[in-house]
Amino acid sequence: MAWFKKIGDPETEKTVKIPQGLWVKCASCKEIVYSREFIKNLEVCPKCNYHSRIGAYTRINLLVDQESFVETNLNLISADPLNFVDTISYKDRLKKSQEKSKLNETVITGIASIKGISLLLVVMDFSFLGGSMGSAVGEKIVRAVNSAIEASYPLVIFSSSGGARMQEGIFSLMQMSKISAAIGRLKEHSLPYLSVLTDPTFGGVSASFAMLGDIIIAEPKSLIGFAGARVISQTIKQKLPEHFQEAEFLLSHGLIDMIVDRKDMQKTISSLLRMLIDR
Repeated sequence: MAWFKKIGDPETEKTVKIPQGLWVKCASCKEIVYSREFIKNLEVCPKCNYHSRIGAYTRINLLVDQESFVETNLNLISADPLNFVDTISYKDRLKKSQEKSKLNETVITGIASIKGISLLLVVMDFSFLGGSMGSAVGEKIVRAVNSAIEASYPLVIFSSSGGARMQEGIFSLMQMSKISAAIGRLKEHSLPYLSVLTDPTFGGVSASFAMLGDIIIAEPKSLIGFAGARVISQTIKQKLPEHFQEAEFLLSHGLIDMIVDRKDMQKTISSLLRMLIDR
């Protein structure tokens, strides 16, 4: 049977190995993109313009003036008020997420400047427990709002979240009204608040502070809503419009104010803040 086999010379046979991380698969169009091109394009797919999820610190570095960001409340982390256990304890889940994401919590807050404009910046990171909002997240955002009021600075929040953190039960749901009340105090002082929705923004975050901005911005093709499409469809027993939770659909129905590409975000935010501050 060896007559019919192609036997190669082991000394001349070579296995082509592709270096790991050389290519990136787009989560939206599924096209394969050269990783260097992908990173150079600010992690936006050059084929379909899908804005992939990026970490909070990566976003901050892309947005603010060089070395202007000063982080606040870095060591404020979640407690376990309910001693919650599902497949593992909530304490262990927090510890694993901290090790995996290299973050203490879902949200990063700090003072920064964008094109010379000082502001309070809040950025959520989906890699930490799906960007869920617990009591520590609510406290960090409220402290950022209070600092903005004290310094008379505008506030910019980048949201990326699956919603309230159910391991904290009612304590997580209380953050919706707590943060919303703080935003109300900010507006009493006539300080601008820009809300930027990134992929995804859902649940208690979209039902509270994410939709309270003076101007609501979204990145292209970001998924935005309260519940998932399947849950809504099963609840109302109706077929839903295609792409109805994407930023473009929300813009066409007046639910958000504008869609801005990541490469234009710094310029757009600085222009809007300059107009709102000088009004």
